[in-house]
Amino acid sequence: MSWNFFHEIGRKVIHLTILIVLLLFFAIKDQFGKQTALLFLVALLILFLILEYLRLDLNIKLPFFHQFIRPKEQYRVYGVIFFLCSTIITLSVFETSIALTALLMTTFGDVSAAIAGKKYGTTMLFRNKTVVGFIAELATNLIVAVIMSLSFDINIYIPIAMAFAATIVETMLDEVDDNLVVPVISGFIGQILIPLI
Repeated sequence: MSWNFFHEIGRKVIHLTILIVLLLFFAIKDQFGKQTALLFLVALLILFLILEYLRLDLNIKLPFFHQFIRPKEQYRVYGVIFFLCSTIITLSVFETSIALTALLMTTFGDVSAAIAGKKYGTTMLFRNKTVVGFIAELATNLIVAVIMSLSFDINIYIPIAMAFAATIVETMLDEVDDNLVVPVISGFIGQILIPLI
């Protein structure tokens, strides 16, 4: 099965399910505390690790997920594992506003870059990344930056720096999974800027 634009859209719709996970995390946190909410995320990670074991070690094709796995991911760990790891790391280590900003930039920035880049991108910027994808991601990340700055009363320069970091890191990565690296690096930059700005 060849990989095409519609598979990418389907993959990105699955990518947006992180928003449901975040809503569940905060609902559990409000009701039972942060530790229980983090344990929920770890339990979810374990579930996906079991699914990956079935898929990779036992070679069992999972009916729903199998159709959205890119050819380069057929024999390596699926991006959702890395996204759950980065979600656990960011929500554990960074302030909530910084963690959410990093995760939302990763989610929406990646979606906009992939869809715009695959649909309209012809000029390559770096490896398999297009100029259109880069611009779409940066614009999306800057919109997230403004929304999060207003929502959490963060100094606007902090999420703007995070937006540029997230976009540049996403553009530079090919083999290393962006779902782990982008939120951790952009969140780290945001967190260390808090006492400086």
